[in-house]
Amino acid sequence: MYERKLPIQQECGLDLIREVIFGKWKIHLLYYISQGISRPGQLQKNIPEATRRVLNIQLKQLEDDELVAKTVYNQQPPKVEYYLTDIGQSIMPIVNQLGQWGDDNSGHLQRVIKKRLVLPET
Repeated sequence: MYERKLPIQQECGLDLIREVIFGKWKIHLLYYISQGISRPGQLQKNIPEATRRVLNIQLKQLEDDELVAKTVYNQQPPKVEYYLTDIGQSIMPIVNQLGQWGDDNSGHLQRVIKKRLVLPET
């Protein structure tokens, strides 16, 4: 079982939010679910870079943290749909604002990311 090396700093909102929404695909999952994309297969199609396993893990974490919930339909084949909880909906204006900031500053962000990817000369 995983054991944390450093305790979670619970006095700072930034540390708390990092623990709950930072993950490679969590913000994408929240965004797509907020847009009505609710089935796991649909989410996978919208985030093709992510494996189904990782998406399932992060959906479970978001569910455990009560940002999303799911409805399981008793049918064959099984059907699951995710939706945002009230607390999940409350973070969407911030997620949307971050996305807009990224769009507005995409040239700068692409340039600095590209610089990181260039190998230094030896």
